[in-house]
Amino acid sequence: MTTKRRVLIAGESWSVHSIHQKGFDSFTTTEYNEGVRWLRDALVAGGWEVDFQPSHVAAREFPFDVESLSQYDSVILSDIGANTLLLHPDTFTKGKALPNRLDVIRDYVEQGGGFIMVGGYLTFQGIDAKARYKDTAIEQILPITMQAVDDRAEYPQGITPTVDDASHPIVAGLETSWPDLLGYNRFAARAEGQLVASVGNDPLIVAGTFGKGRTVAFASDCGPHWAPPPFVDWAGYAPLWQQMVSWSAGE
Repeated sequence: MTTKRRVLIAGESWSVHSIHQKGFDSFTTTEYNEGVRWLRDALVAGGWEVDFQPSHVAAREFPFDVESLSQYDSVILSDIGANTLLLHPDTFTKGKALPNRLDVIRDYVEQGGGFIMVGGYLTFQGIDAKARYKDTAIEQILPITMQAVDDRAEYPQGITPTVDDASHPIVAGLETSWPDLLGYNRFAARAEGQLVASVGNDPLIVAGTFGKGRTVAFASDCGPHWAPPPFVDWAGYAPLWQQMVSWSAGE
């Protein structure tokens, strides 16, 4: 890929539009939020140069070709639905034909790039199955099989991850006792995938290869709510993500 250790994160942003009703009168407020800081800080601390595209930026600016993606050693999609990458505003509003950016990610990985999908309400299949990654090029490159329905598993009481393969570089040197998570996306590991960690009877981390590249499916989130404060403040949080991105990048 490149001489720099560089990663692209797309997603991890949202806007909330609220209606305040006070008797006869009402007014609205809008709030913008990002959930990337824990992941970004962990990677920067590990020596990675991080480019972040919030969802509304990725809609227009996520790369359209392998050459542009190849400036990155790894690409991360986190809580961003397939439609954001499929329906560029010029396609949706002007009917302009543009490259399928999910196919571009597949071709980038096949030629040696790294890819990680992080769980959330709008990754894998997500809430009401609106993320819509099943039967796309993203499912093709990941070492998992997605469900066709809403795949969220909510555990407000907490569920403890377990390490299945302590020898895998993604979890090397991490303690076996991890803080609880509050939810994740359900999917099945493929036979050729490497099950690294689980939550209950479901996979949490599955690693695999596609062509010359490496891919990782992480079923839970990189920040609240599914990754609550004890998880993002855990001493193993930064090493986990640093090692996951490094492994995906072929290191």
